[in-house]
Amino acid sequence: MHNQDYDVPPPRTADALQRDAFRAHENLGSADGLTRWLRAPVRESWQRSLRHHTDPDAAVPQLVFAGSELGEYRSSHPLAAIMPVIRRLLVRPGSDTGLLVAVGDELGRLLWVEGDDDARRLAEGMLFIPGTDWSERSIGTSAPGTALASDRSVQISGAEHFSRQVHSWSCTAVPVHDPDTGALMGVVDITGRDEAVAAHTLALVEATVAAAESQLKVERLQETGRNRRRRPRLPGSAQRPAQRSLLRQDSLQILGRDPAVVNVGGRPATLSTRHAELLTLLALHPAGLTADELSVMVYPECTSVSTVRAEMLRLRNLLGKHSQGFPEPPLVPQSRPYRLPHEVVIDARQVLAYLENGAYRLALGLYRGPVLPRSDAPAITALRSEVSMVLREAMLSDAGPESLLEYLALPEGRDDVEAWSRALELLPACSPRRASIVAGLQRIERELA
Repeated sequence: MHNQDYDVPPPRTADALQRDAFRAHENLGSADGLTRWLRAPVRESWQRSLRHHTDPDAAVPQLVFAGSELGEYRSSHPLAAIMPVIRRLLVRPGSDTGLLVAVGDELGRLLWVEGDDDARRLAEGMLFIPGTDWSERSIGTSAPGTALASDRSVQISGAEHFSRQVHSWSCTAVPVHDPDTGALMGVVDITGRDEAVAAHTLALVEATVAAAESQLKVERLQETGRNRRRRPRLPGSAQRPAQRSLLRQDSLQILGRDPAVVNVGGRPATLSTRHAELLTLLALHPAGLTADELSVMVYPECTSVSTVRAEMLRLRNLLGKHSQGFPEPPLVPQSRPYRLPHEVVIDARQVLAYLENGAYRLALGLYRGPVLPRSDAPAITALRSEVSMVLREAMLSDAGPESLLEYLALPEGRDDVEAWSRALELLPACSPRRASIVAGLQRIERELA
């Protein structure tokens, strides 16, 4: 799992932790208001939360989905495939224990909240309901949002919550990862009173998430086997169109990659730079693009549309061959206009979404370098600039020292004087890492001389 030990003083009792957390709230404006009183993972989360909220009382979760929109989104989300495991191992055993089980997506939006009926009614008062955003950007420190922001298991008790409206609750959360790619899929959370942060609760949630990820892997293997054994559809047959599996989302990795990688139905395939450009643009424009539009967006020089049509034909053939064994090729572009049959997750867009939601550690973990570094297509160059610019701006204006140090290790940060200077400002005067920052600034000065 993604749990982590921290270097902390000898363990404090639960009552002492709560007293210290209340003191942290009382001393929120002082220099040592966080460092002195809070556990390390909670302190780091509060520091992130303060970049979004200056007043804990103003941190309120926002409603993102409701009604049919919520139903459509969660039925199509890959997490829907693990809900039977979650219900069997967590929801049913805790149905009358005062505990709630929540499952949220990778951005912290709660999709399911199930469990004890009385607890659900009480939780509605703080908007702990399906469709609400419980990321750190929205509500500050809470187990679901903090587990996603740190990508590790976490327990948040009472007053350790950044928002005072959540102080009567405690929670344990564990991130869920795609068993094939390792990408973050979402989070599983248990919320209630003291029992929600017991040691055995953390072990139970971690074991449940491991079982869910394993079940997802098994279902994918079984699905692949069924697809390979299924006979091809006969022309004119009355077979019903095969339903697209909801176990996974096709994805496109274009950050720092040459060649790029597309994952179709759980199978990776490499793409030439030109094909990666075309597929990226189609993924970014779900309504479709004409050959003329693609020509302008892909080719820096004046190129005839016949060249675009020829490349699209090659791309269609490539994806069609790669999808052999599926009842219907799941990602072969359609024409008039050129468009993809369904959504494709692009790592560059995920990075932008993480940055927008303040999940800088996740963004940096996914960021492998510039978008398609060898591409000179105008539209790709614009996307590359956008991602790099948004990432740099987030680091300079909003990131903590840990995230900023990660950014300095990237090629973009190596010679960024402003970023190195900002890191020096953020690090405590007694930090041993200041020496390496000073050395970095001296190196840049020498190289520019």
